[in-house]
Amino acid sequence: MTEPIIRAQAVEKFYVQPDGNRIEVIAPVNLDVEPGKIITLLGPSGCGKSTLLRILTGLSKPSSGEVLWHGQPITSQNVGVAIVFQSFALFPWLTVLDNVEAPLEARGVPTLERHKRALRILDTVGLDGFESAYPKELSGGMKQRVGFARALVVEPEVLFMDEPFSALDVLTAESLRNELLELWLSKKMPTKAIFIVTHNIEEAVLLADRVIVLGRNPARVRADFPIELSHPRDRKSPRFVELVDYIYKIMTQPDLALAAPDATAAAQKPARQKYQMVPHARVGGVTGLLELLQDRGGKEDLYRLAEVLIMDAEDLLPIIEASVLLGFITLNEGDVEISAEGTRFAEADILSRKTLFRQAALEHIVILQQIDSILHAKTDHSISQEFFYDILDEHFSQDEVERQFETAMNWGRYGEIFDFDRESHRLVLAEPVSEPHPPTTTPVQS
Repeated sequence: MTEPIIRAQAVEKFYVQPDGNRIEVIAPVNLDVEPGKIITLLGPSGCGKSTLLRILTGLSKPSSGEVLWHGQPITSQNVGVAIVFQSFALFPWLTVLDNVEAPLEARGVPTLERHKRALRILDTVGLDGFESAYPKELSGGMKQRVGFARALVVEPEVLFMDEPFSALDVLTAESLRNELLELWLSKKMPTKAIFIVTHNIEEAVLLADRVIVLGRNPARVRADFPIELSHPRDRKSPRFVELVDYIYKIMTQPDLALAAPDATAAAQKPARQKYQMVPHARVGGVTGLLELLQDRGGKEDLYRLAEVLIMDAEDLLPIIEASVLLGFITLNEGDVEISAEGTRFAEADILSRKTLFRQAALEHIVILQQIDSILHAKTDHSISQEFFYDILDEHFSQDEVERQFETAMNWGRYGEIFDFDRESHRLVLAEPVSEPHPPTTTPVQS
């Protein structure tokens, strides 16, 4: 068995109050950081993830227990780690090159040597040519690349990352994750292990060889299991979805005792239907996008559309995703093209648009299909809002359930699938179902 680089043995963190009582932040935890692995640490906000990271790096001392570095008690002298922070933490008065050289200068590395190492690592992370730029001149993604370079330039044995992508927009975060994986898999990184603190479940399953999930009050290990999927990983594969669902359940149901899903069993059983993550876009945004596309010949580059609308491409994405999901447009390699259904919608009058939107929503959106079916089946054609919350709670976090509900209300009411009675908190069928009447016959005059 491979010896761990870092071993935490019964590590505990607590604070003693003036009255003698203790506030326990981290219950006794045993944890190993092994070479050759990316480890992700998940847990609810405020559960103690960052505190545990600081203890593992030697920045903070545990209240009890010990942390070993290659079998020896960890000290600031013997630990070979570096940290990438969420907030970039660059020196604004220093250039990119100076920022990357800063930790080498603090270690007394000679000027020429640190200059060579900094230039080499900047080229590795894709910042060649930006050596003389200042942080204020860089985008968020470039600032975080500088953070990566500054951490890697000291050639750490373990690279720690504290929610490194959470301050970035969706596209930039995705790009940097892919670049991090490419550097790791191609062994271009001078590091033997990566330890990432994150709150993003899909990110954890996408990157990690091993996932650790913490509970809270106090923090303790709820789950610790390997991710045995080859790279690149498919977010839509049954095994990926199953692992994401498992972590959601562990994080949102504190009393749940559930073993990690077995990979062999997962491969043998069919994947169950999963509710889509409905993009948080309003119907007005979808309508405006389709009208603009129709006016511009039905096809346009995504970033050109963003320029015309004076929007960031990242802000336009939810509207694009909603339109794709509804079947109104297609998106291929950055080109947005209106579909036949989208064209009919853009050319229709207001009442016809409601009908077309209703048809598209009921054809493509699982949760709206289910609500419509239940409202038609029930004799009073209504259902409690809590039902909606209960079924989505199995798939999304509490905050996301709220957002999904708000979006579904907007879509369902526009398409006249249902109304919402705010006094009773019930969804009501927009047009009560009536029994079909037999055809009327007109007597034939003889």
